[in-house]
Amino acid sequence: MISYRALTKRFGAQRAVESLTLEVARGEVVALLGPNGSGKTTTLKAAAGLVRPTSGEVWLGAPPRPASDPAARLVLSYLPQKVSFPEALTGSEVVEFYRELRGALPERSLAVLRFAALNGAGERTVGTYSGGMVQRLGLAVALLPDAPVFLLDEPTAALDPDGLCAFYGLVERAREDGRTVLFTSHQLGDAERLADRFAVLVGGRLVASLTASELKDRLGERGVMRLRVAERPANLLDAVRAVAPAAVWAGEHRESGRDVELVVPGPAALRPRVLDAVRGLGVEVRGLTAEEGRLDVLYRELVAESETGPHADSERTS
Repeated sequence: MISYRALTKRFGAQRAVESLTLEVARGEVVALLGPNGSGKTTTLKAAAGLVRPTSGEVWLGAPPRPASDPAARLVLSYLPQKVSFPEALTGSEVVEFYRELRGALPERSLAVLRFAALNGAGERTVGTYSGGMVQRLGLAVALLPDAPVFLLDEPTAALDPDGLCAFYGLVERAREDGRTVLFTSHQLGDAERLADRFAVLVGGRLVASLTASELKDRLGERGVMRLRVAERPANLLDAVRAVAPAAVWAGEHRESGRDVELVVPGPAALRPRVLDAVRGLGVEVRGLTAEEGRLDVLYRELVAESETGPHADSERTS
């Protein structure tokens, strides 16, 4: 439904996106992640037909059409990063204006206002809305057309709890209906909760594309188990490192009679073997905690890898 084919976009000497190739299938939800200035917004605008590629192509829909083709815009609904509406209009008037613009049925206005949790404020002027309410109004407008493709730029940035519930509902309903969703976010919890796949942009380049399963595996490798043990025999660390080479003691040697903590990074599959090694030496385990790797940690690692990878030198001089 969305196909980026070697997309490159430059603004003068400034590179926004470089040789991006990415496919987003029908019914798939993809989160586009990256630091500020990584090209996420430009990537969405290229699919929305709002910026023209310097080179490469973006295709939308089935059958596919170039994003620059006005007919391609009929298949998408685009929510920009910062939405704004005339402050003198009411929420209902804004929705009605866009409903007529997109040719949606009259009953859609009430439905989207209710779905975006704005039914109680629809007759108030936009000038009285909070930032979260304006963003929720933007969600209502995005929901108006029966479009198979959603392009959502930082949709949760200013949302309050009601707005977040509306956004989660929008994405989940879109997936159930077989629609395609590509959204950007700095809220990594939202990405983890909603996305089927995660595409990471750094410096305009795609540095990773991970399915939910692949992400789970990558995060699992970065899990940590902490063991509180009653003593610290000299051979315990060596025995544990035979199973989990990255294991370390937490802090310096502690006073006799105090529990000590063993930190064991690695996937969950290693943990039973680590416990067997500890108990095999007759050491009493007095406490255990385990946590899986976090997306924000993996994200920083991918960013760091890209900055020291084969393109790093050319990027710094481009």
